[in-house]
Amino acid sequence: MHSLDSETIRELSSIGEVRVLYSDTIVVRVGYEKLREATRRLHVLGYRYSTSVGVDYRPIDNTYKIYHIFSHDSTGIYILIEVSVSQGDLRVPSITPTIPAANWAERELHDMLGIEFEDHPELERLVLPSTWPRGVYPLRKDFPYSEKYIPKEIEEEYLRTELESYRRYTTIPLGPYHPALHEPEYFELYIDGERIVDIRYRGFMIHRGIEKIAEAKLTLNQIPFIAERICGICGFTHSTAYCQAVEKILGIEIPDRAKYIRSILLEIERIHSHLLWFGVLLHLLGFDIGFMAMWRIREKVMDLAEILTGNRKTYGLNIVGGVRRDIDEDKKPVIFNTLKEVEKLFRDYVEKVFQLKEIRARTKEIGILTRSDAKKLGVVGPTARGSGIDIDVRRDHPYAAYRYIEFKVPVYDEGDVYSRVMVRYEEVLESIKMIEQLVKDMPKTSIVVEEYEFKPLGMGIGYTEAPRGENMHFVILGKDNKVYRWKVRSPTYNNIPSLYIMLK
Repeated sequence: MHSLDSETIRELSSIGEVRVLYSDTIVVRVGYEKLREATRRLHVLGYRYSTSVGVDYRPIDNTYKIYHIFSHDSTGIYILIEVSVSQGDLRVPSITPTIPAANWAERELHDMLGIEFEDHPELERLVLPSTWPRGVYPLRKDFPYSEKYIPKEIEEEYLRTELESYRRYTTIPLGPYHPALHEPEYFELYIDGERIVDIRYRGFMIHRGIEKIAEAKLTLNQIPFIAERICGICGFTHSTAYCQAVEKILGIEIPDRAKYIRSILLEIERIHSHLLWFGVLLHLLGFDIGFMAMWRIREKVMDLAEILTGNRKTYGLNIVGGVRRDIDEDKKPVIFNTLKEVEKLFRDYVEKVFQLKEIRARTKEIGILTRSDAKKLGVVGPTARGSGIDIDVRRDHPYAAYRYIEFKVPVYDEGDVYSRVMVRYEEVLESIKMIEQLVKDMPKTSIVVEEYEFKPLGMGIGYTEAPRGENMHFVILGKDNKVYRWKVRSPTYNNIPSLYIMLK
């Protein structure tokens, strides 16, 4: 675990009022007039923007608070820049003009809390549909979680603006229901001849309001079971991030064996997620035999997950304080044998398929995201590492058992589809080595801390390196064993905006 040094404290004190939350987390409170300068200075000092969170504190102090979260990956420190706005004046300076990666987060806060970001370049709806009534903000505490709305006609002014902005180009709509899409998304491609000149994206069409439900109804140890259903592929990483945030607030040091079990299951999840990704990629390249071959290999990993957890999706293991199920000694040979078989099948197949000229022609120098664009947009995970950005939460902000093992972080500089393929290829092989280390060295301790003291209004962040990159959960505890605020920022949220560049 890294810690804050006196030089860092002095530097941050010149920005605003400093409050140390934990050895690796600090809050810097700034005024309205200093917000842009504070975030700009962090950016210059090498802090990477992660996300922004809004909290309705009106029942407590009649304010809204916004936290812009930055990571210093070389020192393992997270900085939260805090600014307050009152109910009477919801204006706050936008940081998007200097930090473009904040674009979506600020638009979401505008949608869900009604915060007005001054000088934001495109403060239009992101999460809420165009038919949602104006002046109604779902994440405010006075909005009932069970409230339903009746869709209305899209406002003529909004529709006219959408049509007139790109009238000179050919428009190709894609989605929200389309054979090439695996969940509802809408892409509007603006074409000049055969060149894509711009893209408009709308997602969030199956937004389930999980944060709102958790804040309104669920207790502390019910939330892990809904957190792991945020993603149909990578659920364990979400329940882990949530549990780690709460454990940090409550001062819980989970048993070492629980740390190892979490890391083992996180890497199993990474392997089956990457294998799924490889299969879908080959399908989209028109190579359906490759799709079926990859998913056949993936089945062996899913079977292993079922042996270890009781189901193929590693559901139901994480709770605040540790894990609910141990890995017995008789399971270890099964783990080693399965991993050995998966490694051979996967390595052989990738090395053969990605030498085919047809596959290389559709991945080399295609979908390029330069290092500067990747950094500007704040992409994470294999998308970042495929563009030469050497970040990985497991190494930079070690959690669970990652500080106890050795592993390499693959990085490629070319920024094309092939680079992202190779990053994931090497990560699968590295994850297999990591699981083998973890299983061999697993300590003999208990697996859960069952007693702890609740701390209302405690705040913390939990983070994991999900298969798609940095995954962040922000938690403020409430009362009666519930959360007051739970914010989830998945890695895909940071990565989707890079499509605007990759597709051009």
